[in-house]
Amino acid sequence: MTMETKKEIFDEHKARYWQSNRKEKGEILSHICAVTGMHRKAAVRKFSKLQRRDPLRFDQRGRRAYYTPDVTAALKEVWEVGDQACGEDLHPMIPDYVRAYRSLGEWSHRDETTVKLLAMSERTVKRRVTEFDRTRGLRKGLSTAKPSDIRYIIPVFKGPWTNLPPGHGQLDTVGHCGASVAGDYVFTVNYTDAATYWVIPRAQWNKGQEATLQSMKVIKEKLPIPWLEGHPDSGGEFINWVAKNWFDQERIRLSRSEPNRKNDNMYAEERNGHVVRRYLGWQRLDNPAVVPVMNELYDCLPLYLNHFKAVRRIVSKEKVGSRYVRRFEKKAKTPFQRMIEHPAVTEDVKEKLRQEHAVLNPLLLKRQIDTLITKIFRIQKRARGNQRFR
Repeated sequence: MTMETKKEIFDEHKARYWQSNRKEKGEILSHICAVTGMHRKAAVRKFSKLQRRDPLRFDQRGRRAYYTPDVTAALKEVWEVGDQACGEDLHPMIPDYVRAYRSLGEWSHRDETTVKLLAMSERTVKRRVTEFDRTRGLRKGLSTAKPSDIRYIIPVFKGPWTNLPPGHGQLDTVGHCGASVAGDYVFTVNYTDAATYWVIPRAQWNKGQEATLQSMKVIKEKLPIPWLEGHPDSGGEFINWVAKNWFDQERIRLSRSEPNRKNDNMYAEERNGHVVRRYLGWQRLDNPAVVPVMNELYDCLPLYLNHFKAVRRIVSKEKVGSRYVRRFEKKAKTPFQRMIEHPAVTEDVKEKLRQEHAVLNPLLLKRQIDTLITKIFRIQKRARGNQRFR
């Protein structure tokens, strides 16, 4: 039997085959195999191939997609408000972001689309978020920490951190030096609470002792709970007599990380990338005029991060062979939620945080953050242009 004859036989039976049930399909296959001498599996594959290429067949194979493109568009919109977070961190915050859009009257999606978006599972959110463009072009920076002699007086603390109440925080400085540590430039002092991931950054010119002390005073004022412990690395901006005397005066315990052991300060190191580098990148900031604008940003940014940016904590870390297997919490939580749920936080503090949370809108905060970041880089660019033409 020629190929053309076989093609005519399949063309004659294909429409009825596609519309038949399992029993009828079996009868059609038996007839075709008896006439053509083909194997039964070969006949099934032939029908499938014709179905995929047939221009007259409009119905798709398989079940219809439940999360249609309009749901994906809505997800991308809340993903942008969530600052392009990963699926695990974005999923629990979707209702808050939708509520923020609706409060401003800017949610233009249909009710059916919104219902599907709110019902989307974490796995589906994660799978779809990975398809969005998340290119940031980050690169590694340079270290600016140098130990001082007083480090022998201040005790080393290596943990564990997991059972400590809120108020035990880690400190670190991030240098906005670009590709060179020469000259003067801006630093960010970053405070991260170990129990709740509550973050408070402050900008300063250089990392002198007095400048760092002023930053820590502001951090203490902005922290909603009593500051119980400060834990920096062994850098000289923190490990000095000026800082130690202030910590002693404020009755805040001062400990430090072991030199060359970045994991001793793991919460602050992690937030350096997720907070400072994520929003200001690795560009050199060597204009003192950007410092007050950066602190405007750092007044706004913690409200967004602490109230509306969920974080997942590592539950366990185990080395299997040559790699580490990390297990995370099943549900990501914001630092605000962790504060509210923690038994060591007083009810007065919780009520104050609830009142603050009720008047905040993540969409407005995100827009203010983007505006201030643009302003910072415009000031820096203008100063660099003036230096070029001197």
